[in-house]
This record gives sequence, C-alpha cells and structure tokens, in this order.
Amino acid sequence: MSDRLVLSNGIVVLVTENPTADIIAARCFFAGGERVETPAKSGLTHLASSLLTRGTERYSSLEIAEQVESIGASLGTEASSDYFVLSLKTITSDFHDMLLLGSEILRSPSFPSSELDLERRLTIQSIRSQQERPFTIAYDRLQHLMYGDHPYGFSSLGTEASVSAITREDLVDFHHQHLCPDQMVVSIAGKISSAQAIALVEEAFGDWQSPQSTVITTPNPNFQPLLVTHQQDTQQAIVMIGYPAPSVHSPDYAAIKIISTYLGNGLSSRLFVELREKRGLAYEVSAFYPTRLETSQFVAYMGTASHNTGTALAGLRHECERLAHTPLTTEELSTCKSKLLGQYALGKQTNSQIAQVYGWYEVMGLGLEFDRKFVEAIEAVTEADVQNVAQKYFTTPAISVVGSEDALKQIQ
Repeated sequence: MSDRLVLSNGIVVLVTENPTADIIAARCFFAGGERVETPAKSGLTHLASSLLTRGTERYSSLEIAEQVESIGASLGTEASSDYFVLSLKTITSDFHDMLLLGSEILRSPSFPSSELDLERRLTIQSIRSQQERPFTIAYDRLQHLMYGDHPYGFSSLGTEASVSAITREDLVDFHHQHLCPDQMVVSIAGKISSAQAIALVEEAFGDWQSPQSTVITTPNPNFQPLLVTHQQDTQQAIVMIGYPAPSVHSPDYAAIKIISTYLGNGLSSRLFVELREKRGLAYEVSAFYPTRLETSQFVAYMGTASHNTGTALAGLRHECERLAHTPLTTEELSTCKSKLLGQYALGKQTNSQIAQVYGWYEVMGLGLEFDRKFVEAIEAVTEADVQNVAQKYFTTPAISVVGSEDALKQIQ
C-alpha cells in the first residue's frame, strides 16, 4: 500500500515502495488538463505539453534530451481530459538527478518562440491529417453533439484557427494558472523508502509556492441526440453512436464499466461476436467508456461496407439498447467481472503502472481507497443493476456517420 503525505505548499506525495527491481518511476500530475480550455484556445494544453520539455531557464531542449538519454532514463509529458502529467523513469541511483530535472521543467519552462513556431506548424499538419481520416471526422462531430461548448467536446489538438492564435504569453499564463503546487500530485513507485522519496520531493518542490489558485469552471454539456453526416468517397463507412454516461464519481460507474466490457472489450465481446463474426457487418467494431471527472460518454462504433451502413447503425443501437429489456445472464455477468478485474490487476504490475494508477486516483479526487472500492463495486454489480443503468442511459443516442453518398442515403 502507498503512503500519503501533503507538503506545506499543498503538494500531495504518494509513495509505493517496491524493491523487486532497481527502478523508480514517478508521475507529477496537475488537476485540470484539457478541461480548462476555451473554444478560442482549444489545443493550448496539448501545445503546452509538447513545449514543456523544449527549454527551461537553465537548459536548452538539447541539453534536456542529453541529460535524459545519457543515463537511459525516460521523461515525457502528456495532456489528458482531466489532468496534465509529467512522467519519468530511471534506475534508483539516478532518480535524484532526474527528479531535479523534472522540477526545473515544471517550475521554469521558457517556451522558446522558435520551438513554439515549430510545434505550431507540426500540430496544424496533424490537424489537417486527421481531417482526412473517416474515424476522426466521425468522432469529432459526435463530440460536438455530445458536449456542445464543454471542453470535452473539443479536439485535443485544437483547430487550425485556435492553434494559430495561441501565443507564448498564453502558454506562460497556462503554466502560471494551472501548473501549481496546490494542484499537484507526485506519485512515486520503486526501490525507495517513503522517507527518502518525501525528502527528495521536498528538495525538488518544497519551496515552490502557488499564486492565487485558479478555480476551474466549465459549461454544462449540451447533449444533442441528433444525426450528423459527412460525405467522403470511401468504400468503408464509419458509423458511431454516443450516449451520455456518468462520471467516475457516480454510483452507476461500475455498472457502465461492466456494460463496456460486455459490449466492446476484445474478440469475445458482444458487438464483435454478433456484428462481425455472426453477421459479417464489420471490418472493425468496438465500444468505449472513458473515465471522466464530469459527464462522460458511452460510444459504440463500426467500420462497415457502404452498402451495410443502415444495417450497421440499426445493429449498433439494437445491441446497446437491448440491455434495457434483456438482462445479462448470471454467466455473462460473471465472465465480464472476471475479465474486467483481471485486466485491472494486470494494469498495476510495473512501477510505472503503479505510479500512474495511484497518482491518477488522487488527482481525480478518488483517493487511494478507490483501489479497493472499485473492485468491491464491480463485484457487487447485479444483473438488475446493469439493466437499470441501461434503461437510464441508453435511450436516444447522438449519431455520426462518415461515408459515401450511397452510404448516407441509407440513414437519412
């Protein structure tokens, strides 16, 4: 089990001693992530993540890379829907130096203008490339129907217009407002004692003081159960449906996780077996339910031949919505629980995985006890619970379809 301590400046430190390998992994989480963006500045979090390691007040981008690579360590940053994280992994003897480098990157990024110009061009190229991919087009349009002006509905890369308008001052403001010690969780796992780890975090971050805290406020999601289409001359059509789903803090969370496992997890899932193996409708088919701090979504999608588009849409809806009146069998529910909890256990094997999972619990406001409570919640789900949440959430979806003219004629 992890030890937990809060430093005087608000930083939460989690330490999991795991001496089986001479490796230490750390995650430095910050609450917020893409959830703090506005439409005019969408993509700001991704851009900040990309640029954070490109230079500090003391080191250039090359010097940072040399420090990391010369000892075979790893260091990187990532922006997610609800958090921002810096990750590092190294052998035990080099952890002190790597943590100090991580501190320099987090506390004193310089956001060089030359690096910003380069990253902006690369991001715009990625946006243009994604706009040619049927799946991305379908998903982006579905997100607008699911969330409206809520930041969860924005593309993580932003738009060409928003990325072009982001300035160095915007990045400095983002850093000042959202990468603050009172919004920070440091999660460490590996061959290190709690006392040693906390002393190192104190050395690296203990004198870092927060400016006045920024209160994160977001608009309410504006769900629109409508159909949107995009014509693209491809042989394969992408059919995607989305239902509003509960946040991780909802009592319905565990039952929806069971449904997600049942419908879309792997080659034995209901959608794969029924729509691909038995009916031959799908090139690919799956479902997912992201764990979110605010209103989430349950999305099912299929890639199908153009002439099957209408049938594919009806099949996706049927398999999701049938759960409202056709309960899982005892055997189906037991199988889903075993699969879900088995994958959950396998996701906490390495020091990097442990540091990630425990830090994520904390930054999401779940606490370390969620590790136990999640397993208990999954084990407690009944067939009636699954049917009740299906009735509650799986009613009328938002629908997004990308395909040829002939494909779109089948659903309009």
